[in-house]
Amino acid sequence: MPGIPNVVVVEHPLVQHKLSKLRDERTGPKEFRELVKELAMLEAYEATRDFELEEVTVRTPVAEASTKVLAGKKVAVVPVLRAGLGMVDGILELIPAAKVGHIGLYRDPETLKPVEYYSKLPEDIAEREVLIVDPMLATGGSAVAAIDFLRSVGARKIRLLVLIAAPEGIDAIARCCEDVPIFTCAIDDRLNEHAYIVPGLGDAGDRLFGTE
Repeated sequence: MPGIPNVVVVEHPLVQHKLSKLRDERTGPKEFRELVKELAMLEAYEATRDFELEEVTVRTPVAEASTKVLAGKKVAVVPVLRAGLGMVDGILELIPAAKVGHIGLYRDPETLKPVEYYSKLPEDIAEREVLIVDPMLATGGSAVAAIDFLRSVGARKIRLLVLIAAPEGIDAIARCCEDVPIFTCAIDDRLNEHAYIVPGLGDAGDRLFGTE
């Protein structure tokens, strides 16, 4: 599974160490939030690896230097509410000029289908590299709905950043959004009967915000 097209598993030792602490049921909300932020930053580092560069000249205190800067890339970070909010600050520390949009989705407990209840995006979303962020890729329903919505308003360059993915969620993205690359820190075993990732880490939103 890690070798399939458009899926990148970030296997850096620091990522895997922090992910282990994130999974631990003894990790409280404060540390959980810090870990999500740190993992999002490390993952965004990998997800932006192919951004184009252009050469510029700057003057150091010693002499002129030919260096490189991003080639006019404009980025939008779009968390899927509510758990995706935990990943935003880490990415903004890495890309402070990025704009932030929001998509509110919840999973109907009976149908397990995503229901949209809120959206607010940058006006120039069609011109931006869009990073959708959500800690968990379970059934893939919310991610597919978010991608479909972003495409409906003109977004074309979309990447999906999650912390843990289930094979079922990856398959859902591959079936309808095969051009959207997925970045994850781990691919877990499966979904259980309640559509929770196994072994996963529980409900990311509840653990982020200390709710039940």
